[in-house]
Amino acid sequence: MPKRVVGLDIGGANLKLANADGFALHRPFALWKQPERLADELRSLLREAPQFDVVAVTMTGELCDCFETKQQGVNAILDALSAATDIQILVWTTGGKFTEVAAARRQWLKTAAANWLATATFAARFVPKGAGMFVDVGTTTADIVPLWQGRPRPLGLNDAARLKSRELVYTGIRRTPLCALLGDEAMAEFFATTLDAYLVLGRIDEDENDRDTADGRPATRSCAHARLSRMLGGDPQMISKTETHRLAQRVAKRQSEMLQQAAREVAGRLPGPPHVLVTAGAGEFLAESVRQKWRGLSRVSLAEKLGSEISRAACAYAVAVLAAETET
Repeated sequence: MPKRVVGLDIGGANLKLANADGFALHRPFALWKQPERLADELRSLLREAPQFDVVAVTMTGELCDCFETKQQGVNAILDALSAATDIQILVWTTGGKFTEVAAARRQWLKTAAANWLATATFAARFVPKGAGMFVDVGTTTADIVPLWQGRPRPLGLNDAARLKSRELVYTGIRRTPLCALLGDEAMAEFFATTLDAYLVLGRIDEDENDRDTADGRPATRSCAHARLSRMLGGDPQMISKTETHRLAQRVAKRQSEMLQQAAREVAGRLPGPPHVLVTAGAGEFLAESVRQKWRGLSRVSLAEKLGSEISRAACAYAVAVLAAETET
């Protein structure tokens, strides 16, 4: 029988689950605040999944500062997952293959932050010939991975090397503090995040139950206006909605420029110019801005191909698909 695989992407702020049939779940979880709850959260998430007999996992949560080292983080996450299920666990690594838990512990540096390579490996099948780019924009970070002849061709493999190579851009559509983007144009305080900019611009839907915001108030446009007004040294009575809308537009422009510049640098290392852009993530609308810098660059959207929920959980989906295709 074919393997029934469920994929898990365990991040520091979000847990994502998907299978190859298109089922996907996304759950916010602040791992750095409650690392002791991870096993319970994973157990709860796995209960909601369709029947499976293999768990394929990738992670970025090991970088949380609740762990003294990444090695400690990798081991803590694997401990939590092992406590959450007795099903076979396959761990994706930056070696481009899966391994068992014991080997993943020994190869902890290859286990840490390997999720981008899973999605890039899956995305590369949409560019079987020539050069392409894969851009995955999430809530916190963006991955820009060069593709060549149907395979990822990254320069860096770990976070430190990927930051230097510009293949990892630390900006996302929800969690990035605006003071990191606006410099001396705004208050250097944690008053607002990119979530507020995209709420005001109508790119992210309001959610009165979501209080994972800078001030703990709901993720609504009115509250976003209030948070943005404080970035300008005022409050919602002093600053007009026109002013905060303009601020949100500047934020979106800054992020687009960051991604475009990084993409130019990454593409410059390919043997030829990219002809296909593959996009994924909660921030696919921002990834689209990369295409503006190349004429004739066609786009493959994972949201359009597979659905928005799968695109949002692209790393979990990718490890599920790749594990199902792997002989063990």
